[in-house]
Amino acid sequence: MLHVSGSHLVTDDNTPVRLRGVGLGGWMNMENFITGYPANESSMRQAVRGVLGEERAELFFDRLLTSFFTEQDAALLAELGMNCVRIPVNYHHWEADDRPFEIDPRGFRHLDRVIGLLGAHGIYSVIDLHALPGSQNQHWHSDNPTHVAAFWQHRHFQDRAVHLWEALADHYRDNHWVAGYNPVNEPGDVSGKVIGPFYDRLVKAIRTADPRHILFLDGNTYATDFSIFREMYENTVFVTHDYALAGFAHGGPYPGYTRGEWCDKAELEKTFAKRSRFQRETGTPLWVGEFGPVYTGDPEVDAQRLQILRDQLEIYDGQDVGWSLWTYKDVGLQGLVHASGPYLHRFGGFIAKKQRLGADRWGSTMEESSDVLAPLHQLIETEFPGWDPYPWGARYQSDDLIRHILIAQALLPEYAELFRGLGDDELIALADSFLLEQCVRREPLLELLADNLAR
Repeated sequence: MLHVSGSHLVTDDNTPVRLRGVGLGGWMNMENFITGYPANESSMRQAVRGVLGEERAELFFDRLLTSFFTEQDAALLAELGMNCVRIPVNYHHWEADDRPFEIDPRGFRHLDRVIGLLGAHGIYSVIDLHALPGSQNQHWHSDNPTHVAAFWQHRHFQDRAVHLWEALADHYRDNHWVAGYNPVNEPGDVSGKVIGPFYDRLVKAIRTADPRHILFLDGNTYATDFSIFREMYENTVFVTHDYALAGFAHGGPYPGYTRGEWCDKAELEKTFAKRSRFQRETGTPLWVGEFGPVYTGDPEVDAQRLQILRDQLEIYDGQDVGWSLWTYKDVGLQGLVHASGPYLHRFGGFIAKKQRLGADRWGSTMEESSDVLAPLHQLIETEFPGWDPYPWGARYQSDDLIRHILIAQALLPEYAELFRGLGDDELIALADSFLLEQCVRREPLLELLADNLAR
């Protein structure tokens, strides 16, 4: 079983291990840009159930979980040379909001299956609770239908998260292919006063259930602020996320300026040094839980995005940094592979509409429908020049409220209606579009990663 020894992860015989791999985004925690739906996962599932009914919706979603990751996927990652997969999960797989504290053991079925497949290929798993009760951050990826991270405002939600982690830790306590637990993805505690005491409590609870597995703890404000840690925990990795601004949908050119900020390899290295300062000062392992550019389909732009990734990997290699690239599989924005076939035939036009409206936060250029939204941004800037909402200011907040919540939620019925009239075989075919054998491989990205991992 892996454990922390100084600034490294090691096996029981003290062999150093640098975890390098991908995140399995969009699987047990679905995200809008990854599988093509609008808004947040729970709202989407509710809309689809309204069209298909409970049983047939369950048929589709369970088949999607089965097809999204199989033995073939594990074999591909092993072939590339990866030794780790960070697995984001949503608490809804184990607990219903109307039945809090009641753990549903069915939630373990798919997670056990994939951890087993990965282990059979010599690949470790990091279990990442990406969506907590009440939502631990302000955005869609914590299954948040609003912009309020209510998790930090209500002890009830925190109690449920601790209870769930006690069950998860007890279940996996003897599984040596689980590298460890990432209990809170990208927390967004506005006050910064709740998260420290909560981590103290959560760490003690997990350690009681499972004293051996590594804890991978994200800093506050989306894994960037580590001042909230009041004590150093044993056998712990403090996780930073390291997205490059030039690699965003609105980023570039590279090297060049993105929204007035210069970005080249030297700046990437400076930014990473700042983001990882806490780990260096405390002598703890360096591990980047998420990073990676998005791709546009424009060969010139995408060549620059690949260069960003190449430069980041060279920086990490030079400093013995472990990493988990975001993300493995999707419908075309960022994945190593992306779905095709019946799902894209059915939903391709809808996905294009989402892109035209900029309805997904991840993938938006922030310029879509600018003729409509530019006057609103100007109004906010003129009337409220001092407004600087958490976490990233007025422009991002306005886009989140209008584009990524209001417009995204208005799109939900349209997405759900595309399921109407489909037979069981057609639903299965949609889900099976995510089978690796039906996916398109982003070959330049795969080649880049294979080359890096072979060194």
